[in-house]
Amino acid sequence: MKIEGLLDLQVMMLLLMGIGVILRKKNIITKEGKTVLTDLVINLILPCNIITAFCIPMDRSVLIAEMEIFIISVLIQIFCTLISGVLYRKVPKGKRMVLQYATVCSNAGFLGNPVAEGLYGSLGLLYASVYLIPQRIVMWSAGVSYFTQSPSRKEVVKKVLTHPCIIAVEIGIVLMVTQIQLPEFLSTGIEEIGGCTTAVTMILIGTILMDTDMRHMVTKITAGYSVIRLIFIPTVVLLGCLLAGVDSVVAGVSVTLAAMPAGTTTAILALKYHGDEEFATQCVVLTTVLSVAAIPIWSLIIHSIFLA
Repeated sequence: MKIEGLLDLQVMMLLLMGIGVILRKKNIITKEGKTVLTDLVINLILPCNIITAFCIPMDRSVLIAEMEIFIISVLIQIFCTLISGVLYRKVPKGKRMVLQYATVCSNAGFLGNPVAEGLYGSLGLLYASVYLIPQRIVMWSAGVSYFTQSPSRKEVVKKVLTHPCIIAVEIGIVLMVTQIQLPEFLSTGIEEIGGCTTAVTMILIGTILMDTDMRHMVTKITAGYSVIRLIFIPTVVLLGCLLAGVDSVVAGVSVTLAAMPAGTTTAILALKYHGDEEFATQCVVLTTVLSVAAIPIWSLIIHSIFLA
């Protein structure tokens, strides 16, 4: 298990966030520039990243395991959606929509693939790509609806269905099912743009962080959310995998990705749709910092149970 590589990845993300703080502090990225960067991430970089993630081979030899982890991921999304509607009822609306989105949508989309590959090799990367399909669909449908304010349900549905990331999911599913190969110049271009996702999003989070009062980052609400995101959800997934007797690598990937911190898109969407971006950034930063310890601990627990 490459714990050192996992720590390097997490420290790298924190470093990129620090670069964003410096760029904002020096006013190299202005407030207007931050808005432009947000639109660039939402409308171009993330859609390209999503399309690339769906371009995975349909290998018959591991199809059963792929279906297994897909079903687990669907169940996790259903579970997270249900608890997000129950746990935060007493939280003010502005913070509640952030917590609901951050509970349903972890940072598995950015951290998941490299972490799974680092811990379980190429098979882990393949399983992680399948695991992320339901989350990508939920985060850009039900997830976006948490932040979208419209006068009617019809308007909400219209906004969600026409969102660039949902269109990217639709394209990605078609490419995955049909196994159509895009022209090399097009696939390479999409892959290169999507490859900027981690760097640009973490720098953007840093710019948001610079404009946020982080002195009160650790509160009763953010601490409670951190326990739910980093401990409660992966514990439920681990118990479920043990009871179901699933394959050890499938279980390992599922629990590891379930233990990821709040998705960086939480802060990006809060900024985009005029939500509580300060609170969203606090949730992202706190869980990301805590995950530096939490993810390796979960990896050791999984190893001792399934791979000992």
